Amino acid sequence: MTARGQVTFRKSVMQHLGIKPGEKIELELLPDGRGVIKAARRSGKIEDFFGVLAGKTKKVATIEEINQAAADGWAGLVKMGEIKMKMGGK
Repeated sequence: MTARGQVTFRKSVMQHLGIKPGEKIELELLPDGRGVIKAARRSGKIEDFFGVLAGKTKKVATIEEINQAAADGWAGLVKMGEIKMKMGGK
């Protein structure tokens, strides 16, 4: 541990946790002096998505296009850049 309280993990530990350099971890402190470390995952709240595409395109998507883009994204079938192209963005 550094004087600033920073800790370095071995590559194998990071791979086991499923994290990459720069990503965040969560530390749960237990009453007996132990802790549980896990990869921090986004909560997936819809509020976090509001406004993310504002001003990115002038095209107005139909409800069918929006539903399809949402279904593709949640299914992990389309990356954000591909959705952007699909919906007419640059």
